[in-house]
Amino acid sequence: MEKILMKGNEALAEAAIRAGCQCFFGYPITPQSELPAYLAREMPKRGGVFLQAESEVAAINMVYGAAGAGARVMTSSSSPGISLKQEGISYLCGAELPCVIVNIMRGGPGLGDIQPAQSDYYQATRGGGHGDYRTIVLAPSSVQELVDLVYDAFDLADLYRNPVMILGDGILGQMMEPVVFKERPKRELPPKDWATTGMKDRKQNIINSLYLDPVKLEEHNWKLYRKYKEIEEKEVRYEMINCDDAEYFVVAYGIAARIALSAIEMAREKGIKVGLIRPITLWPYPVKAFEEVISRAKAFLTVELSLGQMVDDVKLSVNGRAPVYFYGRPGGMVFTAEEILKEIEKMRGMA
Repeated sequence: MEKILMKGNEALAEAAIRAGCQCFFGYPITPQSELPAYLAREMPKRGGVFLQAESEVAAINMVYGAAGAGARVMTSSSSPGISLKQEGISYLCGAELPCVIVNIMRGGPGLGDIQPAQSDYYQATRGGGHGDYRTIVLAPSSVQELVDLVYDAFDLADLYRNPVMILGDGILGQMMEPVVFKERPKRELPPKDWATTGMKDRKQNIINSLYLDPVKLEEHNWKLYRKYKEIEEKEVRYEMINCDDAEYFVVAYGIAARIALSAIEMAREKGIKVGLIRPITLWPYPVKAFEEVISRAKAFLTVELSLGQMVDDVKLSVNGRAPVYFYGRPGGMVFTAEEILKEIEKMRGMA
């Protein structure tokens, strides 16, 4: 199969077209602007609809409309833009509408900067909008995985009638790596007989998230809850590297995991038995990965490009059975493998 050298944002965009994305609505913001730029050029040529909305708020509501009509639809942005979309994401979850949302994270809070960060973890995994809802969150760590997870994201969105977020960062969006666009078997998905496609030969379809009767709203929330529990049971994804004999574990996702892996290799050369747990689904979180190693784990080190957000899920997964340490750099500052190695050595000394 042919390998193509592509920038992460552009590879993601190409994968979306190949995955059957019919509509894209978005607004440019660094460091993800190459993604809509690529789609603006390519989608009209290939039968899709591209529209640059007047704002992020407009874009997410256009996504709602296209998803309600049964289209495969995507939007993308970076951290402040995703914040503006939160009300619409809550509406999408409440109305059970499938879509793909891409966040190529930058430093924050506020306007922050345009450097890579991982400080949107809480927003993505806890739901940045109102109400009891969840979005499936996928965290690639390479451009190839970014491509592969785009296909999965659209399928998962359609399978569960739920928004799926791809959570990357500025490095992943801007870096260039060789990618292969593999032929994938078509997944069997339920028909979109709920979509608003006109009433010919069928009863009226109504898509809404408004339930003025609290009894009906409670029933709807329990229905969503059951769906989220099913996702937690069936869709957890993670990778474990050098964990078979490990006594210490580094937990990292995305680009931080790439850097951490280099540090782990350096630590191994010094005789430290350390492995990497890399969550691929940030929600649902891979608690089962920790159960596989907890009986021999002496300590865990969570590494993030933030002040510490995923570390809360690591602590919940470990549940007090081993020490959990944290190392991070916020605001777009990127740590080195040597810095992480020092933290691994410090963890061994304290455990």
